[in-house]
Amino acid sequence: MPDSPETRLQRARLSLEGLSVADALGGFLEMQPVKPERAIERRIPNVQQWHFTDDTNMALSIYAILRRYGKIEQEALAQHFAKYYERSRGYGAGARRLLSEIRGGGEWRDLSKQLFGGGSFGNGGAMRIAPLGAYFADDMDALIENARLATEITHAHPEGIAGGIVVAAAAAIAWQLRGQPKPTYAEFIEKVLPFIPDGVVKQGCIAARELPENSSVVDVVEKIGNGQKVTAQDTVPFVLYNAGKYLDHYVDAFWHTASGGGDVDTTCAMVGGIIALYVGEDSIPAEWRTRREPLPDWTFAD
Repeated sequence: MPDSPETRLQRARLSLEGLSVADALGGFLEMQPVKPERAIERRIPNVQQWHFTDDTNMALSIYAILRRYGKIEQEALAQHFAKYYERSRGYGAGARRLLSEIRGGGEWRDLSKQLFGGGSFGNGGAMRIAPLGAYFADDMDALIENARLATEITHAHPEGIAGGIVVAAAAAIAWQLRGQPKPTYAEFIEKVLPFIPDGVVKQGCIAARELPENSSVVDVVEKIGNGQKVTAQDTVPFVLYNAGKYLDHYVDAFWHTASGGGDVDTTCAMVGGIIALYVGEDSIPAEWRTRREPLPDWTFAD
């Protein structure tokens, strides 16, 4: 039998915490060049509060819709994305245009497919999806379908959808592995591969699995990307590699991921949303959680 909605929401809430804290801190390290591993560690921003970005803002909508319906209702999620869209959160140009037009009464099914002449394959569908993977960790068939539904509202291209499926599946597998010895990153990636649709994203994840154990962050980024191009193809393999390699340590995972440069808030948000499910909430430093701005009431209220 599937787990109860309450149990599923507890998992999703844990993933949301891991995602939002990493996103908020990662936002201060955005689009820096690749650093030697751990070189940027402890460069904590000297500000009282860390503001979360569009990664978290859209993940909040996914959580809110799952809490209300127990599944992805696409029309409700599309309207929720548009209602709570805040340009200041750092949305990409395509998302800004799309969500503004939905808010003005446009039909998202048409608008999403028109983006970039066939739908977006950016990393924005994957950046927000880890809590959904947590929610459906007990039902992988439902996970894949709901990940597709949640992603294609803004990222209708097959590669964009594949990116969402990868991160959702990785989050579910992290939860399934809790309490067990940490696998190697190659073993972790191997568990995710069967759920990934064929395409460039999958080939990148296979390349991540084959990386030598002693690869430097420079070598890793050169071979599989770091989100600099803001595409699913350039982002998700790097996320999957880091989630697998540092699955048992939230802080190490954050800093190693951030050291890769590129789209740091987004790569760290994905990794944080995955890893929190394996190591638990106590692995997230209390100071980090305190300094992330409070999550809005609209996420958790009827």
